[in-house]
Amino acid sequence: MPSSPATKHRDDSEARRAMQLSTWFALGAAALGVLLIALPKLLPAGGPWVQLGLGALTLFLAFRARTIGTRGVNDYDGRLSLLAAIAGFAILFFAGNAAFAVLSSLGG
Repeated sequence: MPSSPATKHRDDSEARRAMQLSTWFALGAAALGVLLIALPKLLPAGGPWVQLGLGALTLFLAFRARTIGTRGVNDYDGRLSLLAAIAGFAILFFAGNAAFAVLSSLGG
């Protein structure tokens, strides 16, 4: 039985553009976060907190792109947003470790 038009995914050009923008912004934030993880001396003051913010932004944008892509784009291929999400989790892991070290050094 063919699927009815009501249950079929719609291919919206606005959804495609929003998905692409979210994906590329997530990849950009991920690249900046990974760069700050690899070279922490680039941002000495507040480094872990900026990295945590970049990791959270990366995850938000990557999952937003995946949500828009699965709901509004017919031929959605989520490999780039998945790569950004994995990078976001890695950034949060390493930045969280650095932030915890900073907080525990303040405590004594």
